[in-house]
Amino acid sequence: MNTKSRILDAALTLFAEKGYHSVSVAEIADAVGIKAPSLYKHYKSKRDIFDAILLEMQTRYEIQASSLNMNGSNATVDAGIFSSVSEESLIQMGIGLFTYFLHDDYVCRFRKMLTIEQFHDTELAALYTKQYNDDPLSYQSQIFSMLGACGLFRPANTDVMALHFYAPLYLLLTLCDREPEQEPEALQLLEQHIRQFNLIYKKENAQ
Repeated sequence: MNTKSRILDAALTLFAEKGYHSVSVAEIADAVGIKAPSLYKHYKSKRDIFDAILLEMQTRYEIQASSLNMNGSNATVDAGIFSSVSEESLIQMGIGLFTYFLHDDYVCRFRKMLTIEQFHDTELAALYTKQYNDDPLSYQSQIFSMLGACGLFRPANTDVMALHFYAPLYLLLTLCDREPEQEPEALQLLEQHIRQFNLIYKKENAQ
C-alpha cells in the first residue's frame, strides 16, 4: 500500500472511531508514521483527504456493481438489465450488494463515520441522507418507473415501491452492523423480501 492509500486508510479508521471533526491532521500523520508536513505533500487538507475517501468509495462501489453485471448508479442502464433477469438472479444480485455493504471494511468504516457525524455536522448529515436515503430511493424509483412503463410491473406509485423495496434492506444492514450474528437470518429474510416484492408488484405474465 503506497503512502497516499495508507493516509486514506488511517484517516478513515480514525474518522470511524472518533468522528471526522475530532481527528486532526497530526493524528492521521502519526497513525501513518509520518510527520504532518509530509502528509501535506499528498493531501492539502483534512477535507482533501475526506474527498479522496469519497472518491475511493465510489470506485469500490462501481467495481462491485460491475462484478454483479450491473451499473449500480445509472437507472436507465440497470432497468434494461433487470427487465431480463430471473427472480433467482435478482436475489443473488441483492445478496451480493447486501454482503458487500455489510462486509467491505472500507464501506463499513465510512458508514460508521457518517452515522456518528450526522448528529454533529449538518453537511455530513446531508451526505448521510444523500448516500443512504435520497440516492438509492431515487435510483430504484426510476428503475421501477421504467419497468412499469414496459409492462413488467403493475401500475403503482414508484416512490412508494422504492421505499417498500429499500427500507427493509437498510434496516437489516443496520441490524447486522450492531449484531453480526443476525446475518444468516437477515439473508433469509432478504431472499423472502425480494420474492414477496415481486409477488406484490410484478405482473403475472411478466417474464
